[in-house]
Amino acid sequence: MRHLNRPLLALLVGLLTALPTVAQTLRSPNGQFELRFRLTEDRTPAYSLFYKGQAVVEESRMGFRILPNIDYSSGFRILSHTERTSDTEWTPVWGQYSRIRDHHNELSVELEQEKSQRRLHLRFRLFDDGLGFRYEFPTQPHLRHFNLAEELTEFRLTGDHTAFWLPADYDTNEFPTTTSRLSEVAERMPAVREEGLACKSPSPTLAVQTPLLLKTAEGLYISLHEAALVDYPAMHLNLDDRRFVLSTHLTPDKNGVKGYLQTGSVSPWRTLIVSDDARDLLASSLILNLNEPCALEDTSWIHPTKYVGVWWEYFTGGGSTWAYTDTQDIRIGETDYSQLPPNGHHGANTAHVKEYIDFAARHGFDAVLVEGWNEGWEDNWAYAKERIYSFTRAYPDFDVEELHRYAKAKGVKIIMHHETTSSALDYERQLADAFRFMNAHGYDAVKTGYVGPLIPRSEHHDGQWMVNHYLHVAKEAARHRIMVNSHEAVRPTGLCRTYPNWIAQESARGTEFESFNGNRPDHTTILPFTRLMGGPMDYTPGIFEGDLSVYGSNPARLSTTLAKQLALYVTMYSPLQMAADLYPNYERYPDAFQFIKDVAVDWDDTKVLEAEPGDYITIARKAKGKEEWYVGGITDENARTAVIDLSFLPAGRTFEATLYADAKDAHWQTNPKAYVITRKKVTAKTVLRQRLAPSGGVAISIR
Repeated sequence: MRHLNRPLLALLVGLLTALPTVAQTLRSPNGQFELRFRLTEDRTPAYSLFYKGQAVVEESRMGFRILPNIDYSSGFRILSHTERTSDTEWTPVWGQYSRIRDHHNELSVELEQEKSQRRLHLRFRLFDDGLGFRYEFPTQPHLRHFNLAEELTEFRLTGDHTAFWLPADYDTNEFPTTTSRLSEVAERMPAVREEGLACKSPSPTLAVQTPLLLKTAEGLYISLHEAALVDYPAMHLNLDDRRFVLSTHLTPDKNGVKGYLQTGSVSPWRTLIVSDDARDLLASSLILNLNEPCALEDTSWIHPTKYVGVWWEYFTGGGSTWAYTDTQDIRIGETDYSQLPPNGHHGANTAHVKEYIDFAARHGFDAVLVEGWNEGWEDNWAYAKERIYSFTRAYPDFDVEELHRYAKAKGVKIIMHHETTSSALDYERQLADAFRFMNAHGYDAVKTGYVGPLIPRSEHHDGQWMVNHYLHVAKEAARHRIMVNSHEAVRPTGLCRTYPNWIAQESARGTEFESFNGNRPDHTTILPFTRLMGGPMDYTPGIFEGDLSVYGSNPARLSTTLAKQLALYVTMYSPLQMAADLYPNYERYPDAFQFIKDVAVDWDDTKVLEAEPGDYITIARKAKGKEEWYVGGITDENARTAVIDLSFLPAGRTFEATLYADAKDAHWQTNPKAYVITRKKVTAKTVLRQRLAPSGGVAISIR
């Protein structure tokens, strides 16, 4: 070879590189993961993933189909491939850790279709806890604007794994989680859809949502999701339940177009977090690491928040309403509300909100959420209507100026509420005025809502247009120094790293479903492994009075004990935590309420002590900037003994632990409010063994 001239040598190297059978291999920094990439015989890009020598994803194809029917998945040759290593640390504005390490090895592959000369780049990042990969569409002469018929990414699994799944739906993720074999999904799908609150959209018949958790027969845990969902539709997963192959199913608009793209852009990252220890999934920062760094220059105004509010009373059946009047035919903008008598049950009235402000001030809460304050709720039932709400005009019994003055004097913020009933276009028209109104009256956080079918009517909640809308709201809010808590939105993908004012989301069945008897005892032992993989959830725990029949007409009962409600403040991570019950219930149980008052909402460190999806979780967290730790342990419908190893405490020091635990006779169905509080001295050598009642829990403060 030394006698060949350089041009000829370069030509030979290029030819060898372009051979479809030539494979690239990438290993994770710790060597436990191996990625293999090659072009198949028809020159389709394909990857496979191995963990500790065991196949996780067998060779799976990649690519796209472009409208009208253009192949963008085969006939490629490799132009070049490069590898690099990155090992950095970054500081989140808030989170489960004060510092996060981003250590990965990267493979970048540049492809070109030989006939069309269309180019496509692939980028793989392999971490010690899994894989992220995305498509990149370079600016090029032979492709500029294009519409997606479908993304063709596959996840070819190794068997009939156990899945923790929700049915794919373009407009809601508020389904109960079903646990079954992949081969059983089709049989169980109709009943699951019936149980959920589907928006009747033409969603795929045999597909599931992400984040999707899988468990293999060999005890391997696999989490499938996406990171950095920007200007692209959300991903569902088609299921081939005979070959156990999952493939991307992007959310379309109602014309069937999956995405409107142009070159110079990238897809979201497709993520696989894998371990043979379930605890590692809950400790992973892979999805955050695949998002861009914080885009905001000043984040000093963003603050984790603990709040109470005028909210749960609307679900109890006690008669409190969002609307100022029961009249259904009021035309907003033409009716003189001062001439109408209130119905006596409107929750968002000045005197009642002051009660919550007083309660928040007495007990050290940061803020009070108020729903039903603004004009339009009498038309809330009419989801198909446009321009229902005003986000700058209050009902006559809600004195904006007086409550601003009163709350400020008490050192308490009020959290704004913007329910749009999914009239997203109208919300965008009012957005700037709404945020200026908030700035003028001391609000620095807003809870947004998107209940019902979308306006524009050609779009879905999880489609590209709405993905852009949610991010537009977060960006516009940041310009006004406002934090956003979005409900009924697309599930999160770690964008809270880039826009930390997007402080929480709902995007799953939260506590409100307890008022419909809609959550099962295992619900919160699954959510951290599924929905919370993409970001924090505004779950709204803390309900002490679990028998809603005491309020009147609602026969619902909570699916947890009171002690489990306390533990959720630790196991259900969020920098935005609500004490969601009616405040008189906390005054009846001041000793248990003390844990909610004490528990932090921002953390220096997190230790996952025990975890098995669907069964139990025990987590310990260190409060930001304090020598205080909080522990939460929960179980499903089965009683168990939590083993709580306190070796994470500093050696050689003694702490006082306060345990809020289920009483011996506690049971979520028969005696949910039976709890005991004990105190004991503990050190790093202490191992606590604590019985948890059926659907029970334990909450511990260590100070």
